Amino acid sequence: MSDSANDGDFSELLEAVASRKRMLLEYLTQERFLRRFQPAHIRDAVFSYVRAGGKSLRPAVAMLACGALGGDESRALPVAAAIEIYHTWTLVHDDVIDRDDTRRGLPTVHRDFARRAAEEFGWAPDEAEHYGRTIAMLAGDVQQSWSWSLLFEAHLEYGAPAEVVLQLGQDLASQVTPLLVEGETLDVQYSGEALTLSEPAVIDMLWKKTGVLYEFAGRAGAAIALKDADADLPAARAIASFCSLCGAAFQIQDDILGIVGDERQLGKPVGSDIREGKTTLLTLKALERADAQQRESILRTLGASKASPAEVQAVIQLLRELGTIAYAQERSRETVEKALGHLAALPQSANRGLLEQWALYLIQRQF
Repeated sequence: MSDSANDGDFSELLEAVASRKRMLLEYLTQERFLRRFQPAHIRDAVFSYVRAGGKSLRPAVAMLACGALGGDESRALPVAAAIEIYHTWTLVHDDVIDRDDTRRGLPTVHRDFARRAAEEFGWAPDEAEHYGRTIAMLAGDVQQSWSWSLLFEAHLEYGAPAEVVLQLGQDLASQVTPLLVEGETLDVQYSGEALTLSEPAVIDMLWKKTGVLYEFAGRAGAAIALKDADADLPAARAIASFCSLCGAAFQIQDDILGIVGDERQLGKPVGSDIREGKTTLLTLKALERADAQQRESILRTLGASKASPAEVQAVIQLLRELGTIAYAQERSRETVEKALGHLAALPQSANRGLLEQWALYLIQRQF
C-alpha cells in the first residue's frame, strides 16, 4: 500500500479513477446512444446524472478489479458502463422516493422536469410536479434496460465469453436487483423506527442499498479478467468480498458526511437525513446512548420535514456529544481493515495498490 494513501494523499487514485471515468463518458455519449432515447426530455433525463460529474467509483472498481487479476481493462469497459448506468437508474428513482431537490449540486431529475413542464408547457404546479416524477420514473426504467444492453455488448462487441455475460446478467437480475430493492424498501420502512431496530439490522440494510452493487462490480471485473463468472473461484471471491465490505463502509461514511459534510462539496443539503427521519448508524447509537431529555429532543426533530436549520444543528451537536459520529467512523475503519485482508489473496500489482488506496479513500473522503 502506498505511503501517500496512508498520509491521506489520494492523488494517484483520483487520477486513475478520473482517467477511467473519461473513457466511460466517451463510451456512453456515443452518437448511437444519444439517438436511441426519445423524445428530447427522456434523452436529457437519461444523460442528466451521467454528465453531472459523479465519482463513477463503481465502474472504476470493476476496471481496476479486472486489471488486478491480469485482465485487459479496456475489455471491461461495457461491463463498467453497464454498472454505471444501472447505478444511475437507482439514483433517479431514489431521489423521487426521498423527495430530494438536488444531487451533485444540480436539480434532481424529477425537480428539473417539473420546472421544465411549468416553463415550457405552462402547466399548473401539481401537474408539473407529476410530470417531473413521471419523467424520472420512465428515465430510470429505460436506464435499467440500457444497462442490460451494455452488458450484452461485452460479448457482442468486446469478445467476452457468452456464458460469462449471461451469468453476470443472471446475477444482476436474480441477486443484485432484489437485494437492492429490499434495501431501499427497508430504508423507507425504517424511517422513524430507530428505537426498535438493532445495529445488525441497520448494517444489513446499508449493505443491501450499497454493498451489493459494489460486490457485483468487483465480481464482474474479475469475471472479465478470468473469462469465467464462477463466483467461487478464489480470486473472484477475494475481490467480491473486498468490494462488498468496502461498499458497506462507503454507506456509513456517506451517512456521516450527510451530517457533518460540506454542503458545497456534497451537492445536497447537510442534515437532510434528519429531516427525512432516516435511520442511520448515527441516529441509532444516539438514541441508544441518549438520556430521556436528549432522546426527546432528537425524536422531536427526526423526521420533521419542516425542522429549522437551528433544530437540525441542535441534533447534530447532540450526535457529536454522544460520540455517535466517532463511533460510526470507527465502524467504517474496522470494516475497511477487514476488507483489505481479502486483497492479500491477490498478487501484488499496481491495480491492487489502487484498490487498497480506494478502500482508504472511502472512509477519508469529504464528498
